[in-house]
Amino acid sequence: MEFSKKLQQLPSQFFASLAQKVNTAIAEGRDIINLGQGNPDQPTPSHIIEALQEAAENPLTHKYPPFRGITELREAAAAFYMREYGVTIDPQTEVAIVGGTKIGLVELPLAIMNPGDMMLLPDPGYPDYLSGVALADVQFATMPLLPENKFLPDYDALSEDIKEQAKLLYINYPNNPTGAIATYDFFKETVAFAKKHHIAVAHDFAYGAIGFDGKKPISFLQVEGAKDVGIEFYTLSKTFNMAGWRVGFAVGNAKMIEAIQLLQDHLFCSLFPAVQHAAAHALSTEQNAVEQLRATYESRRNVLVEEAAKIGWQVKAPAGSFFAWLPVPQNYTSEQFTDLLLNKADVAVANGKGFGEFGEGYVRVGLLVSEERLREAMQRIAALGIFHK
Repeated sequence: MEFSKKLQQLPSQFFASLAQKVNTAIAEGRDIINLGQGNPDQPTPSHIIEALQEAAENPLTHKYPPFRGITELREAAAAFYMREYGVTIDPQTEVAIVGGTKIGLVELPLAIMNPGDMMLLPDPGYPDYLSGVALADVQFATMPLLPENKFLPDYDALSEDIKEQAKLLYINYPNNPTGAIATYDFFKETVAFAKKHHIAVAHDFAYGAIGFDGKKPISFLQVEGAKDVGIEFYTLSKTFNMAGWRVGFAVGNAKMIEAIQLLQDHLFCSLFPAVQHAAAHALSTEQNAVEQLRATYESRRNVLVEEAAKIGWQVKAPAGSFFAWLPVPQNYTSEQFTDLLLNKADVAVANGKGFGEFGEGYVRVGLLVSEERLREAMQRIAALGIFHK
């Protein structure tokens, strides 16, 4: 038996190979400070866990859920968007429940594109976007995210041919891996670009709750006309430390939402109802824990930037997300520097090249360890003698 051609076309799983390297080092008994992961290190707030426990004790949650999710969660998602962003969402036609937004992002090309169609992806960008490209057998063109453009894509730089071929556009702010945030003007430009060229837009809003320096990240759907062209994916993984729960949703353009729903009707029978009830509770109740979490990441960010400066590593503070995008020193590639830190300093970071061609020259550092461990990581790196104060 051989794997199907479809499976053989899938890209290598960047995060799996990164985790394997780290786990091998840990198995050797080494004290690895893992700054390469994207897994929240804090527990899910207790009131959400209690909501899950209560729901799980109800025998009704042990049955098959409705194919398109429980009404309570769809309504909670709509109410959340009105409360947080002032955006009106129809819970019946403009919400799709997904088992983590990775599923939604990978399956969307299958739902609205045909083999050979063209989509636009950010570079650097979340590597699993490419999984959707392979599974849907579509083409893609990249949009470089450059520091001189504040890590926003420059639509004018795309060729006319690419603009006319493109059927779907992915954007992601606050951005993984760069930590950049989007402006209202950029989203307005995106809507105009999409309308002019008849391109659907998917905004990956995974880090929507994590903005720094008093600036709350804005939703793509806050821009007039956004629902005419696109949808937004929101995950509970980061906002509520629910990464392992695998629950999120897409909101926005009703036709795109229906396409996701129809595909999922054939792939899934929605999520465990108790998880859906707990997710609705998370979205609907007090958000104090969310603000505390955001403040924790901002404090860690400040420590990282300050400690890096002390050792002579000049880095730019991220504006959002729980990642920092740090330049590698001269005379090193991203891979060489990543391997050096792991092998000589027992510090794991993510190789920037793993996020795309324009990730070369950077490494991604997660703010997902304590401030003490961040300080220790910088001290270990300082001992390598690469940087000079």
